[in-house]
Amino acid sequence: MAIDGNAHVIIGQLTADPELRYTQSGVAVASGTIAHNDRVYDKDAGEWKDGDPLFIRYSYWRESGENFSESHSKGDRVLAVGKFKQNNFTDKDGNERTSIELVIEEAGPSNRYATTTATRVKGNGNKASGNKSKPKAKAKAGASSKAESSDSSSDGDDDFDF
Repeated sequence: MAIDGNAHVIIGQLTADPELRYTQSGVAVASGTIAHNDRVYDKDAGEWKDGDPLFIRYSYWRESGENFSESHSKGDRVLAVGKFKQNNFTDKDGNERTSIELVIEEAGPSNRYATTTATRVKGNGNKASGNKSKPKAKAKAGASSKAESSDSSSDGDDDFDF
């Protein structure tokens, strides 16, 4: 699904492992919180200072949410693109409340401070497959202090039919 209109990008760390649940009709949804804070350089003090953190609740639906939940864990730096949704509700004390969440359309690991590896499943979204239960796509972010060599055994097949 393409994002049209008012899309937002959030970059930050996951505050916990994504929580994967299923609706009564069996639709998967991953949810959790992404923490973001700006750092600014204080010229007078000669040092970097952290700003106030912003915590954004998110939901990520269907197979993409399952993939996200399997691929990421607490502390991973992620990029999430989606639309904000406002939820109005009454709390247990009878007070009217409002919450805002990011309904994610696309997400992935950030490569600013870490290297990542993506594992694509042959036929996953690119070709018709007789197998109805597809393995999940995987991507994991991990910090690396040195450059890692790429796999030289790759045959260059990207599974795209053009």
